[in-house]
Formats: sequence, structure tokens, C-alpha cells
Amino acid sequence: MQPVTKARWQIHFCVLFWGFTAILGKLITLPALQLVWWRTLLVAGALLLSPKVWRGLKAMPAKLRWSYAGIGVLVSLHWLTFYAAIKLANASVGATCIALGPVFLSLVEPWIAGRKFDPRELLIGVAVVPGVAMVVGGVPMDMRMGIVVGTASALLVALFGAFNKRLVEHGDPLTVTCIELGTGTLFLTLLAPLLPGPAFVLPSTHDAILLLVLSFGCTLLPFALALVALRHMSAFGTQMVTNLEPIYAIVLAILLLGEQRQLDGWFYGGVAVILAAVFIHPLLTRKQTPPSQPELLGTAESHSVVE
Repeated sequence: MQPVTKARWQIHFCVLFWGFTAILGKLITLPALQLVWWRTLLVAGALLLSPKVWRGLKAMPAKLRWSYAGIGVLVSLHWLTFYAAIKLANASVGATCIALGPVFLSLVEPWIAGRKFDPRELLIGVAVVPGVAMVVGGVPMDMRMGIVVGTASALLVALFGAFNKRLVEHGDPLTVTCIELGTGTLFLTLLAPLLPGPAFVLPSTHDAILLLVLSFGCTLLPFALALVALRHMSAFGTQMVTNLEPIYAIVLAILLLGEQRQLDGWFYGGVAVILAAVFIHPLLTRKQTPPSQPELLGTAESHSVVE
């Protein structure tokens, strides 16, 4: 198998693993805060076992560590709102809202990264609005708060994705991910007493097994595969594959959770409009996109591997 072909298959496997994160978020019975706390703790703890991470931490300037720590707060808030959206609605709704991330990114990245604004990106943002309206009209009334929270999660994806891109060349990806998720764990620990319900509980055996799958099978494993695959693929090629993540998640939700019974045709029509905009964006900007390098771990599943 040619290296490029093998890399494409590896990225598809990564996206499939990331698609399972929404399914696992629905199957795990823990509240969103506790789910995210355990996930960040497990991944950050595993990364701290790597000597390479410790070397990276020692070599990184303190100012840069604080910058990544601030991004880690955004990461934890993104995951918290993502899984809260799934709990409030379902996995399909959560995955659809995350598909808005690249649209938000096209609007906030020029401001954060200091690059020239591209009117074509605003056009894509406007084109998504009818799709969002159709999605809202296609879900039961008691799930619509999940759309609101999921949209906030997509905005957080765009914010920390833009900040990560601004600092991507200044740190080793594993080290940066450890800082961000470690900070996220600490932030959620401080946030927990301010939210209703118990702060932290030990997960049941069922939840513990699924948390291990989520942390290592859907985070560390695909990240390792993505790092290898990105050596042989362009940023454009990778983005086109990672755009499939919401599709994988929705198909898996239908097959494994039977969520098609909860949603009607308006929802799926809206999903099609949103995904069309997400796919059109890299096509319009292809000539402007230079080859990228591996960025960060599954802080936003596929959205943080390359931007």
C-alpha cells in the first residue's frame, strides 16, 4: 500500500473513533461535568507517564505554559458543553452542532490570528443559518436547549482552535495537550462546587469501562495514528476527511442508539445544509492553505489535529 493511501485509511479510522465520542457520551451515565473531568484526568495522567512530555515541560518558557493553560480552560468548557448538549438532546444533535465549528472558525480566526478577513468565509457562515433553522425545527421542543448548548460548544471549538493555531509552532503536541488537559482538569475541579449536583463520584463499572474506551481508544489511539498519517497528507486532504466526523457520529447514533425515531426530515435536511457549507469551506480556501503540521491531541476530536 502506498504511504498516501495508507495515511488516508489511518485518518478515516481516526475520524471513525472520534465519531464514537458522541455515542459514548450518551451511553455513559455520569453527568457531563464528571464525564469530562474523568476524561481529562485520564488522558493528562497518561501523557505524564511519557518522558518526552516532561522534557517538553522543562524546556517550555513559563509564559508559553500559561498561554496553553488558558487555552486548556476553553478546551474543558468545550467538552463540558459538548457532552451537556448530548445529555440535553442526543448524540446526533451534539454532533451536528459541532459541525458548526469550522463556520465559527472562519469568522473568529481573522480576529485572533490577525489575518485578512475573507468575505467568502462570511458567505459560508450566512449559508449555514438556514440549516441551523431546519435542525431546530426538526427536533422535539425538549431537546432545543441541547442545540443552544451545542452551538456554544462549537463556538468554543473555534476559539481554542484559533488560539492553538496561533501558538502551534511553539510546543511539542504531546506536551501542549498535557498542559491543556491538565489545566482543564484543575479548572473543572474548581468549577464543580459552583454547579448543582454532586461534585465528583466514582464511576460504576459500566461507566469506568466506557471512560477508558473514550480516553484511550477515542483520544490517545487516534491521535497517535493521526500524527503518523499527517506526515503524508496535506492539510486540505486531512480537513476533507475530518469533515466526515459528524456524518459518522450521526450514522452510528442511528445504528446503535436508534435516534432516527426522535428526529424528523427537517433535522436531516438541516444537517445536509450545514455539512455542505463545511465541505465547501476548504474547497474555496484550498489555494491559500499551506501544508500543515500535526497540531494537538483530541481536545476537540478531529477539529484540533489540523486547522
